[in-house]
Amino acid sequence: MEVTKVTDICVLGDSISKGIVFDDLKDRYAVLNDNFISLLQREFGTKIKNFASFGATITKGLRIFEERYSSIKSHKYTLIEFGGNDCNFNWEQISVTPNAEHLAKTPLSEFKATYEDIIEKTMYAGSRPILLTLPPLERNRFFEWVSRDLNKDNIMKYMGGSTIFIERWHSSYNEMILELADEYGIQVFDIRKPFLELGDYSDYICIDGMHPNAAGHKLIAKYLREELAALE
Repeated sequence: MEVTKVTDICVLGDSISKGIVFDDLKDRYAVLNDNFISLLQREFGTKIKNFASFGATITKGLRIFEERYSSIKSHKYTLIEFGGNDCNFNWEQISVTPNAEHLAKTPLSEFKATYEDIIEKTMYAGSRPILLTLPPLERNRFFEWVSRDLNKDNIMKYMGGSTIFIERWHSSYNEMILELADEYGIQVFDIRKPFLELGDYSDYICIDGMHPNAAGHKLIAKYLREELAALE
């Protein structure tokens, strides 16, 4: 891949693209130095403009886009990665009222509409949007993580008695990303794929069940290296 192509890339996303992992030794979230963006930058000897933000939903992503519009329009490609925070629930509320209706942080219809807005505005700015899929959850770890210090039985009740609920719900947002790419005829980098191809990908996910760990970031970087090399 030509270096000029890499310098033409910026990133909109959440903690995945920001390079956030759970540091077991420090017992807190931290930025991984060797995150997939940093790994790609070092390999190609250039800088990728990264506007990713920890905890960002697609709605915050739109605000960041508008704030960074002048910079985004100067880049040929814009990688867009959202969904992991959007599909999450208020687990504390669920643990108290498992029989009530609970909405995700960003309901799927709103996620779709706001994502469409970002895609269209990116195209209007003259940058080419490329969507990133969601790395898969490790559903059992995720359940243990979000239910810590809460009523696990009530949360499991809301899930219908199985953590498969988490996996399917998360996948519905991933499917929407694929549908949007198809709807607009734009490229998608399926960073979910290399994880699923492993079969058991648990060694590549943090203890929280949702963030790729150092090995996971290397896996993403390896996949994106090939995808970026094929850009026209």
